[in-house]
Amino acid sequence: MTRLPARSFTFYTLVALVLSILGLNETTAQQTRDPQPVLAAQEIRVMSFNIRYGTASDGDNHWDQRKDRVAATVQAFQPDLLGTQETLDFQKTFLGEKLPAYTHIGVGRDDGSERGEMTAIFFKTDRFERLAEGHFWLSETPAVPGSKSWDSSLPRIASWVKLNDRRFDDSRPILFINTHFDHRGNEARIQSARLIVEQAETLGVGCDVVITGDFNAGEGSVPYQILFANNETSPTQSRLIDTFLVAGKPDPRGQATFSAFRADVFGGNRIDWIAVSPSWGILQAVIDRTATDGRAPSDHYPVTAVLAQAPATYPDLGK
Repeated sequence: MTRLPARSFTFYTLVALVLSILGLNETTAQQTRDPQPVLAAQEIRVMSFNIRYGTASDGDNHWDQRKDRVAATVQAFQPDLLGTQETLDFQKTFLGEKLPAYTHIGVGRDDGSERGEMTAIFFKTDRFERLAEGHFWLSETPAVPGSKSWDSSLPRIASWVKLNDRRFDDSRPILFINTHFDHRGNEARIQSARLIVEQAETLGVGCDVVITGDFNAGEGSVPYQILFANNETSPTQSRLIDTFLVAGKPDPRGQATFSAFRADVFGGNRIDWIAVSPSWGILQAVIDRTATDGRAPSDHYPVTAVLAQAPATYPDLGK
């Protein structure tokens, strides 16, 4: 099982111990920094949600019948960062209207504009300053809109944004990547995993990294192993950490994240992941089986994580 890296564990353990002894919550700790700051985790709530494309012939589960439940599920968790998959432009617009506290970005995978599914990103406007953003295609020509390679059945895309947390002067920038791997092409998923790792390492210099997505591959698959492989320069430390393995509570019935619009599906693969760089503390990870009258809001369960970002000035963490 993947374990929380030693430096993150050390920081988080120290934070928990200090706050426990002093009887402080995060807000109180922030207010008592003067003259000696109390080490306080900078909590960030993350959600990944495949919302199912809105033109699918899903009968009673058509987008028009469930869109308010999708929005309500997001609102209930109140993510700071939200990555959605299978998001058409009108769905992104609808969620933008229902989530006015968020800024959203995303382009269609078919043309780099509005045509085709998006891996749309939402982030809280008042909390984050947008430093940079972009998109790349999961292909041998990632800068070419609509491109596909290997055995991919469709163009696939990843969107990213680099953010500065306005709440904390001493935090590192956050690189947030959201993606969706091909559902048929095994080689495409393998090569896409390699590309995501490369892009995260290139774009994420000096950043704490968060990656969300529907990876269409289960725990232990080759794409999974690539994403969570050991760092070549530090064999005991992973490039990326699977938040669910660190902080999730496995259900003996199974960990499936494809729901088929039902609330009681457990058997199957956990194909929706939230991955983070080793600098994060991982406080919680959940497969959200929220439902109404036995019906889930999408054909995937959203997955969530609560993270603790260590101050950039913490002496043992570095970058």
